[in-house]
Amino acid sequence: MNRYQAAGVDVNAGYEMVKKIKADVASTKRPGVMGGIGSFGGLFDLGSLNYRHPVLVAGTDGVGTKLMIAQALNQPATVGIDLVAMCANDVLAQGAEPLFFLDYIATGKNEPTKMAALVQGVAEGCRQAGCALIGGETAEMPDMYAIEEYDLAGTLTGVAEKGQLLDGSQVSAGDILIGLPSSGIHSNGFSLVRQIVKEAGLQYTDHVDQLGDQTLGEALLTPTKIYVKPVLPLVKAGLVHGIAHITGGGLPENLPRMYGDELQAVVDPAKWERPVIFDWLIKTGHLNREDVFGTFNMGLGLILAVKPDQVATVQAQLTKQGETNFVVGKIQSRPADADKLQIL
Repeated sequence: MNRYQAAGVDVNAGYEMVKKIKADVASTKRPGVMGGIGSFGGLFDLGSLNYRHPVLVAGTDGVGTKLMIAQALNQPATVGIDLVAMCANDVLAQGAEPLFFLDYIATGKNEPTKMAALVQGVAEGCRQAGCALIGGETAEMPDMYAIEEYDLAGTLTGVAEKGQLLDGSQVSAGDILIGLPSSGIHSNGFSLVRQIVKEAGLQYTDHVDQLGDQTLGEALLTPTKIYVKPVLPLVKAGLVHGIAHITGGGLPENLPRMYGDELQAVVDPAKWERPVIFDWLIKTGHLNREDVFGTFNMGLGLILAVKPDQVATVQAQLTKQGETNFVVGKIQSRPADADKLQIL
């Protein structure tokens, strides 16, 4: 054992991990990718794509304390999907096509099998988003993290035609709001979720009646849904005026980000179905309306603003892609002194 290993860092484990993830990384290759992993930087040929006036759109994010549940259950396989999803959905909300992704993993001890499982999840997320995993970094920091701990972060770069960027200026009064269902809690609000579980005296391996055959942990670790494949064609066809990715802060924080201050969105929660995990959280945590709508997505992961005469076309195309969707509200002129969002 050399002195670096004695200090807690095993570079050989890193080499072994790279060998384990090569096939997963290769599976994400898409047009524009140059070279493979192992270089000092990932390469992407933007000129190989047919964009006339390309604008790059980048998003970076993590997974938050949802990771603590994955660590407690020793189930690292899906949080990589969450990582890509948080970035890909943000980039999509600007009207951009995801191109490539870079990940960062920090851990107290590099266990190649566990680290490879994390990257396998990232690769699966990249495949779902249609982007390439072209590089990343794994940092072993024994004095920063406990042996079993790890953290994830990532950056996704996408591209859009300048004239097709969704910047809020296209949304207008009269637009109809179409909601796309979430797969569950996604990756926000988990500090509150963990507190509720703890105060209820439950374990993540427990079964609760509302969740059927799933354990509580399995329900909470349901990966964040990635909306790129069903929605991007609508954006490129000019059928969408705006997109809101419903993340931290829920509807009140995120929906107003896609339109101007002179407008107001009105949404009706009775118009969509929400996963039962939210009903369990409300009941078990004694949460009020402000708690839940200001913290969670409440069953909607993405909301589209669409012209009234294009609603039928958009819904038909989403349904054809197997994407459940609901008309959940509308955009109207904002009354004086009113909030930008009204939840009925």
